[in-house]
Amino acid sequence: MNTPIFDFVKRYIKSDALRMHMPGHKGVGSLGAEQFDITEIGGADSLYEANGIIKQSEDNASSLFGCDTFYSTEGSSQCIRAMLYLVAINSDKKPLIAAARNAHKTFISAAALCGFDICWLYGNDSSYLSCDIDVCELESVLSEQQPAALYITSPDYLGKTADIKAIAEICHRHGVLLLVDNAHGAYLRFLNESKHPIDLGADICCDSAHKTLPVLTGGAYLHIADNRLSANAKNALAMFGSTSPSYLILESLDLANKYIADGYREKLDDFCKKSNALKARLGEYGYTLYGDEPIKITVCTKPFGYIGTDFAACLEDRGVVCEFADNDFTVMMLTPESDITKLEVALCSIEKKQKINTAPPVLAKCEKVLTAREAMFSQCETVKASASLGRILAATTVGCPPAVPIVVSGERINESAIKCFEYYKITTVSVVK
Repeated sequence: MNTPIFDFVKRYIKSDALRMHMPGHKGVGSLGAEQFDITEIGGADSLYEANGIIKQSEDNASSLFGCDTFYSTEGSSQCIRAMLYLVAINSDKKPLIAAARNAHKTFISAAALCGFDICWLYGNDSSYLSCDIDVCELESVLSEQQPAALYITSPDYLGKTADIKAIAEICHRHGVLLLVDNAHGAYLRFLNESKHPIDLGADICCDSAHKTLPVLTGGAYLHIADNRLSANAKNALAMFGSTSPSYLILESLDLANKYIADGYREKLDDFCKKSNALKARLGEYGYTLYGDEPIKITVCTKPFGYIGTDFAACLEDRGVVCEFADNDFTVMMLTPESDITKLEVALCSIEKKQKINTAPPVLAKCEKVLTAREAMFSQCETVKASASLGRILAATTVGCPPAVPIVVSGERINESAIKCFEYYKITTVSVVK
């Protein structure tokens, strides 16, 4: 597969042209990457008006993913905002979106920006990072509330995947669009049997290419199954994106097409076998694993005798830096480039201790007082989380990872939320004045 963006930049470097254009480094500097960092000069195309090399590269990506695919240089966050905008301009239903409660904070801010109210679906998972969708509850919500779309996260941060095929069938029976935050699952398209949301019936989804493919941080895809929605995809992305998209990220997305086309499926299949074998051996060693995502390993650390953050520290002492850890879990994201042997040696060198039996606090549903938009656009102040009882959350100021809020903008903070703040070490919150 050709690489039109990268090839253009290589030719430009070889021309040794005097760069009287942005960026200010003029192609030289101590980083070593400056020569590849260009702007929208003649022939370089323009991301949001693409009709040249970027369009050619996006067409390559579309052929690999089997649907209309568009590039983002600002991660899945840009794509999530674009997804909601596309729903807003293509639906004649009331401005309401149903969503699984473990949504990324970007979804909430996007709903506020696009004028959507949110109807939340709650699962029965012990962690707020996962949300099993009850089929009966979904049928009821879609029938009674008649939202414009359903928004879910799959895989979630802990590696749990939803039954997208079943959920899509329900959504389409009710005339509801299905939007999937597939930030952690770009590779799912290239399994022996595709598990990618678009192939399972989703209407729109986003992938963070940089999370599981060899792409620079910020590279992402917006995938659309319905070409009626595709017509406005570039406008949607441009509305929330910088007019100076990174050409370094575009080049990496371009090169990823060739990487995928040149034997990635075989490499991924071989690595999945190794990953599955490792998981089986870890089970024999005494580990309890969570989730079903093929190349993510999430350890339930308390059965092994550790708080998750302490367990992650043990791994770091052994030269392994994890993606995420909280009190209950340690998450490791693998790719075919991972040294799986080193990981196994590190994991199997940690001594099992007495089981920790404390469970995370259960969050009772918080009263909705304002819409997310009303809360986010209100005057606010920062207070200690321990002193926030009864206050209305304004901004969802949670860190990333995992960027999943416990309380959502517009909700009144209750006693169970205070306990969750303490458990997950959230010390301050933004509340409506």
